[in-house]
Amino acid sequence: MRGRTHVLRKHGLGLSALLLVGSVSALALPGGASATTAQATAGVKRTAECQGDWLPATPTAPEIMDGKLSFLDFPAVSVGKNVNWRADPYRNRSWQMVFQSLRWMGRLVADYETTGKEEYLKRATEIAKDWVADNPYGGRGTAKYAWDEHPIALRAPALVCLSRHVKGTWLTRSLARHAKLLADPSKYEEGHNHGLDQDIGLLRIGCRYGNKGWKNLAMRRMVKSMKLDIDSEGALMEQAPRYAIYVHERLRVAMDTMADCGIKAPATLVRRWNSLTGHIAAATMPNGYLVPIGDGPADIQPSGFDHGKKTVEVFRAGYVFGRTTWDDPQSAYYSIRFGPGRKFHGHEDHLGVTYYAQGRSILTEVGFHSYENTPYRRWTMTPEAHNVPVIVGRKFRGHTATALTRRSIGKDRQSFTLTDRAYGVRRTRSVLVNHHDDVMAVLDTGGGKLRNLWHLDPALKVVSSERGRIVMADGNWRATLVQLEMPSCKPIGGQRVVTGQTGPYQGWISPGYMKKERAPAVVSPAAEALLTLIVPGTDKPSVTCSGRSVAVHTSGGKVTLRVGTSGTLS
Repeated sequence: MRGRTHVLRKHGLGLSALLLVGSVSALALPGGASATTAQATAGVKRTAECQGDWLPATPTAPEIMDGKLSFLDFPAVSVGKNVNWRADPYRNRSWQMVFQSLRWMGRLVADYETTGKEEYLKRATEIAKDWVADNPYGGRGTAKYAWDEHPIALRAPALVCLSRHVKGTWLTRSLARHAKLLADPSKYEEGHNHGLDQDIGLLRIGCRYGNKGWKNLAMRRMVKSMKLDIDSEGALMEQAPRYAIYVHERLRVAMDTMADCGIKAPATLVRRWNSLTGHIAAATMPNGYLVPIGDGPADIQPSGFDHGKKTVEVFRAGYVFGRTTWDDPQSAYYSIRFGPGRKFHGHEDHLGVTYYAQGRSILTEVGFHSYENTPYRRWTMTPEAHNVPVIVGRKFRGHTATALTRRSIGKDRQSFTLTDRAYGVRRTRSVLVNHHDDVMAVLDTGGGKLRNLWHLDPALKVVSSERGRIVMADGNWRATLVQLEMPSCKPIGGQRVVTGQTGPYQGWISPGYMKKERAPAVVSPAAEALLTLIVPGTDKPSVTCSGRSVAVHTSGGKVTLRVGTSGTLS
């Protein structure tokens, strides 16, 4: 279970006996361990609780010893000898969560085991003891995020690691408090990655102190929760493929913890863990980057995730991922969103598409900026930050489900039809992708006039916009977006190309965490029905109509498609 997948960027004291009414008792160490440090004759003993991939790589032990903490690519912060646990230098909730998790303290203990440097253990003990003293549960001066559910879950294994080398009532009492909160059903995040972290934390404490109740609860919850979070097809239900990577990594940590504890991993967990790899691989574009859907940065490069033979995969969780072929950077690639209403790490991106062809990203998502409650973050989650149709004059109804009503999957050509009532009236989008002679065609219809939005990759520059044609360029390479009003099949002009607008936001892309840059967005004119053609490789595609047939002349040849009376493409 200890093989690593890489990402580039019981019987014992019962719960009631340990957690007395109105107080938290100290935990008893099995075997009566009494040394302040545990050292083997030939050096420091390495422990399962402290070794492994559960610890972050930054900050390093020397940085921590120097009082320098660097989290989330923010500049390092000097914390000094006496840490101010209420520090919030960047007004950033994620920074505070990592700070309060104390996993960076665990780094010192792990490195103490591998180097034998007593000063590492001494400083780790000072940090943990100071945190416990300054952050009593429910205390008036306790740091704001100290006892939030996720920091508790991530901090528990770090304190367990420390407990392998340090004895003290202050530590065992704190671990008992952590276990009580982790076991509290009112605080448990079922069907979510936080719930998995809570289970790992509780299992670590239960195994460390031989508490059968905690171990059994953690295992029981984990199986149930992961069956909710990962469906039978291997898709993560949190609506952001980036979190599938996180859950995959954390499930591996969970199974390592079980092995350390002498527990056989349940078969259903192993199956769900293995099934995630196909979902992650399908969501990875030919350039090696994960498609930035939901709360997923555009700079994630998964590796080591095996893929199957299918080039088009449809997940009931709400994803279509298609490509020309595997393992070719020049392969065309697309994604389409549908499925259950928004939750967890999802955005209001239903009916949204992305498109990659001829070695370039063309249509992309605005992406993930941060979890900070800012106007920009809120905008990134709206329909206007995605490649979707918007019904004019109708109020958007969030958390609306979208149905995939039709699919046709051929080797070199696929089409899909989706529909919902996110604006109170029927909204339908049909998507057709033709490979080799690369074309993406999108037909939008609805109960009234609609506009659609197209977010272009920031590497592309709009070089012309006239008579319903937007020509974009990357060096000498060209691609064209053509829009036709249906059913007349006549070119429709009046597109606006927006870049870097702030009132309201439009024309931005977030290429990574806490980053944003200007990028062209095409806002269509309003019409009863719009046919949008994306033609890579040419700035002069010929488009002709005959009845309900549309012929598109690409750089490689002619592609013919048919517009159905019910708003479908074939």
